[in-house]
Amino acid sequence: MKFTLTGALLAATALTSAPAFADEVIFAHGANPGNPRYAAAEMFADLVPACTGGETTVNVAASATMGNDVEMLTSVAGGVIQMSANSQGPLAQIVPEAGMLGLPFLFEDLPTVWSVLDGEVGDMLDAKAQNAGLKILTFWDNGIRHVSHTSKNVPTPADLEGMQIRTPSDETTIAAFEALGASPAPLAWSELPTALQSGVFEGQENPLTNIYSAKLHEITPYITLTGHKYESTPVVASMVWWSGLDEATQECIEGAAEQAGWYQRGLSLSQGKSLRETMEAEGATFAEVEDRQAFIDATAGVYDQYEGDYGDLIGALREATQ
Repeated sequence: MKFTLTGALLAATALTSAPAFADEVIFAHGANPGNPRYAAAEMFADLVPACTGGETTVNVAASATMGNDVEMLTSVAGGVIQMSANSQGPLAQIVPEAGMLGLPFLFEDLPTVWSVLDGEVGDMLDAKAQNAGLKILTFWDNGIRHVSHTSKNVPTPADLEGMQIRTPSDETTIAAFEALGASPAPLAWSELPTALQSGVFEGQENPLTNIYSAKLHEITPYITLTGHKYESTPVVASMVWWSGLDEATQECIEGAAEQAGWYQRGLSLSQGKSLRETMEAEGATFAEVEDRQAFIDATAGVYDQYEGDYGDLIGALREATQ
């Protein structure tokens, strides 16, 4: 079931003045049709009524209907809406440990990421999130990320020197591009196409699925497969709402989020492999990095910045990725 702007405003008003224990779940996210996150949210909305015998339904508020990722996350933490498939950067503003998943060149491939997030590391992040009023139900995928530019490929660190690049609101991403000599700045995803078209930024970084679904390859057609970092899509619930559910409903909702997540992860993996050919046919120019180790060496200091505060988690991440 789709969620209209009017419906979103009415629901938000009602929920602000009443406890968030409704049988109708508002599930908000910022993706547009064609994105794996959008498709998985629709699947989740079908699964929940099936496993609750129709007692709980889901209204999907897609395409940033209920605000950008930061605004949606704030609404979930405050119990204004029940759930969101959100982004790693905004979550890291509330749960700083989540930002460590985005350390540069930490993960080689998506199956490795999923194994890590479905294990001890995911449990550690969920425990931290609960202290901030959020329950992490599971981690959907937001892919291995690459750089796209309006006028050139960037196969060496030197090619990034001075580049005005949009990043998510994620400290580790900003730190990595600063280490590479670029000039990064965060901006909401929904505002990115306009900012690129107006020349505020020369380029941006995202997985191919996001670049293609938002048609960013039409604005920044030079895509370099840097694979510089990973980002998750944490699926979060309001602890105010979650703690009021009975165990059977909790199991249903968490199971539905995980099942839809495997569908989403599969789409992310398959699209990441197939989209290059599609985008090239539509005019994009791809390049590989010339020396991956040069990028790794240039960003090694980013780990040192966080070792003091998050050494245990970074150690767990490094061990889990081996």
